Formats: sequence, C-alpha cells, structure tokens
Amino acid sequence: MNVFSLTTRSCFLVIGLLLACRTADAQQATGVVYEDQNGNQVLDAGEPGLAGIRVSNGREVTVTDAEGRYQLPVDNDTILFVIKPSGYRTALDEDNISRFYYIHKPNGSPPLKFPGVEPTGPLPASVDFPLYPVEEPQQFDVVFFGDPQPRNQQEIDFIAHDVVEELRGVDAAFGVTLGDILFNDLNLFDSFNQTVGHIGIPWYNVIGNHDINFASDVDELSDETYERVYGPAYYSFDYGSVHFIAVDDVHWMREGDRKLYRSGLSEKQLDFIENDLKHVPQDQLVVAMMHIPLVRSTPWIAPRRERLLQILEQREHSVSLAGHTHHHEHVMMGAAEGWNGDRPHHHIINVTVCGSWWSGKPDETGIPHTMCRDGTPNGYSVMHFDGSKYLLDYKAARRDAGEQIRITAPEVVTLDRTAETIFHANVFNAMPNAVVEFRLGSGPWMRMTKTENETDPVFQQLYDEEEKLKADLKWRKLAAPMVCPHLWKADMKAMNSVGSHLIQVRASNPNGQVLEGQRIIRAEAAAK
Repeated sequence: MNVFSLTTRSCFLVIGLLLACRTADAQQATGVVYEDQNGNQVLDAGEPGLAGIRVSNGREVTVTDAEGRYQLPVDNDTILFVIKPSGYRTALDEDNISRFYYIHKPNGSPPLKFPGVEPTGPLPASVDFPLYPVEEPQQFDVVFFGDPQPRNQQEIDFIAHDVVEELRGVDAAFGVTLGDILFNDLNLFDSFNQTVGHIGIPWYNVIGNHDINFASDVDELSDETYERVYGPAYYSFDYGSVHFIAVDDVHWMREGDRKLYRSGLSEKQLDFIENDLKHVPQDQLVVAMMHIPLVRSTPWIAPRRERLLQILEQREHSVSLAGHTHHHEHVMMGAAEGWNGDRPHHHIINVTVCGSWWSGKPDETGIPHTMCRDGTPNGYSVMHFDGSKYLLDYKAARRDAGEQIRITAPEVVTLDRTAETIFHANVFNAMPNAVVEFRLGSGPWMRMTKTENETDPVFQQLYDEEEKLKADLKWRKLAAPMVCPHLWKADMKAMNSVGSHLIQVRASNPNGQVLEGQRIIRAEAAAK
C-alpha cells in the first residue's frame, strides 16, 4: 500500500483548524425537489414541486412539503442529497453516473496528493434537485461489480474487454461498484467512469479502502477526492419496491506512526441509516451495499458494527453485499456472527472483476486469467429482484453464463482403482446448505461431500507452478490460495466399464436455484 504521510505537528494543527472551521457557521439550507419537465436541470416557472420526497444532509432526513420544499441544517462540510423515490430517476452525467447531490464546502478541500473539491462559495439561496418520471417495474435486475481495482490504464482496458463489452445493452435497471473502484491512483477515476459508462445504464458507486486519499491523517478528510467525483460516500435510493443503501465502512486512521484503515462507520452515518429507514415500510426489501464484508474481514471499530446490525435486525426483509476479499461466498449470518434477528441475515461477498488483482498468466488477448483465490473465475453478479424476493446469479468474465461449476477430475482412471478416483466440484455460487450431487452417465444421483480446509485444485496447481518459476515469472504473481467455501468431492468408484464417461453435477441451493456442470473422462482397463 502506498501511503503518503503528513507527519509534522504543524500539519496536525492545520487539519485540526480546518475541521473546526468546517463544523462552524451552521446554516439552514432550503430548496425544492421538482419535476424537471424540460430537462435543463434548472427549476423553471411552472415546473411542479414534488411532495413527500426525502432529502438528507448526511444525518437528518426530512420530507418535502406539498410544494416540494425542504429545509435542513448544514455546516461548512455538508453534502445535501435527494433520496431517489420509486418512479423517478435523478440527473445523469455523460458517463451515466447519478448526480443527486449538492456539495457545500465553501473553502473546498485541503491540499492533498489527489485533488478534492474546489471551494463552492456561499450557500445558494435555494438548493434544488431535479427528478424525472420513469417506469420502474417490480421485477428488475442490478449488475454488481466487486473490486475492479485497476492500478493503471492498461488494467482499465482489461476491464473494458473482460466485462464491459459483454455487458453493453444489458437489460438491467442500474449497476453498482462495491468499492475499490481503483487501486490507489485516484487520477484514474475519469477514465474508469468513461469505460464503465459504455454499459449504458445508470451507475452507482461504493467507496473502498483503495479509493481514499492516503495523504489524509483523519477519516473525515480521506473521502475528499471520492466526493469530488461521486458525491456523498454514503446515501440511499429506491428502485421499484426495493430500498438500496450505499454504506461507507472504511475508517481511515492513524495508529502511532502508521496510517491504516479499519472496518468502521461514523456515528453520523449510522444516524442517517436509522433516520432513513424510519421512512421505509417494513414490507420493503432493504439492500445494504458496502465494501468490507460484515464477516471475514479486518477488525471492526466497536460498537459501530453492532449498531448497524441492530438497525438491520429491525427489518423484515434485508440482504447485504460486499467485496474486498477477492472471493465469492454466500454467508447466512446468525448469532455466531453477531446477528440476533429472527432469521439469518444473507450476506453476499461478491466476486471481483479484477479477480486476484489482475494477476496470473495472460491469455491470447493479453488479459491475465486472474482467478479469485477460492478458484472462482473473475467476473460479476446480476441480482434479480421481484418485490421482497431476490436471486443472485454469478457470471464469469467472457464465459458462457452456464459455466457455474468447475469439475476437476483425472483425465483417465483405471478400473483396478490404483489411480486416483476422487474428483472435486467447485460450485462458484453455492449457498450454505446447498445439496450437491453427481451421477455417472444415466446412473443414479449420489451426494457429494463438502470439503473442509481444502483449496481449489486448479488454483492451487496454478499457484504451485508459479512458485517453481519464481524469478522467471513474466507476469504478476497470483495471491496465495484460500480455503474454498464452496468445494465438494466424491469418489467415482461406481465406474465399472472401459470407455468414455460423463460426470454430471447439480447443486440445489436452499432458495430453489439449481446450478449444473459436466465433464467427460475415460476409464481404462488395468495393465496386465
């Protein structure tokens, strides 16, 4: 991690004074949420104000009156934003990024390695938000990217060819990047946005630990560049009958002489989430989108995690998604994970676009295979919504949508059983308690056994081969393998005839989703 430090005492004093100034001079912001009938993003005479629309300053949430007016307190570091209601869209820029906010930083951002917000000047007399009526069906799809994480323009080009080109024209309501949009070089935001913008659907973003300004010494100033590009680091909106919350769970801090991140949320953000959900009916599904998972991640700054879980525990319907760990996994959170709701909470750790950080041997197009550490091919997910119901589909980059299970088996087995007859099935999108079965040819279906403490055989082999090459490696080295959370195995002892045999595997998730895979192997007679 490249961390740029400001270590002198004078720098601490300047930052402290800046933060103090930002919280001074509290004012009341007023404005109108209106239907922008001519599309010029200016409130013109005759354009109607919209009643009952939520607006926030990042802590309080208010609702517009009969004329579309609202009022909220602001200080010198406030981002006002409209909470998009169902049946409307917000303004979009040329890259299809939603512009639903107004930044109020009269003095702008402090000098940092990557520029933040320019001074915005005095608070306008009216901060108005345009909305545009659209049809939003109850059934819709959302594309989720985990960690695209390009470190340079070449890796943005990888993203273009690996996932963006195949998503052109996708029938989805919008897309979301679940953090680590970039890999530390925040000058690349514009190029990344232009590339993803070619997909052609509205796009939202979540902040990740590689999207912050490492030059800052405090969390409050670490988001300045992100805010310049995308607006608030946390916010919410409705689509159809679903409520989406983008969560900033990256806490930047100084610990002695080191600067580092931890998983955490500010009390201000938690106040916002709590206030926001007061306006969301209980029969509405709540989707929390964050970067660092609620499980399997670096330590959380207590008791912030507990308060977030307590808020979500009050909901009848909720699900959450994260990225960060560069593998794909469904987790059903219960008491062991700190969840005390009436039923387990479904937490999805989403597959990453960059896989294992754009590592591994390049293919014929020059793009690394970059398999995730659990053996899942890099890619993205598509989530299908229907009221309070949902279903997540995994999609491998540049591969057929039906590629859901990798079967790893010997090419040839001998019938005397002196050769290995165990095979593995990596069910990329398996949920906990999935039932995984196999059969040989048209034989009976038989249960496979969930592995414990095993890595994916293919990823392990690729990693071992790289270890042998060492200094002669001509590409970026793979990360170390991790224990695969969705790997099954079985013995092919039922095979009893020479020739070609078809292995079929099916995995039945508890939600009714069925995933399938197949592989052909050969059986030979024992040598005489």
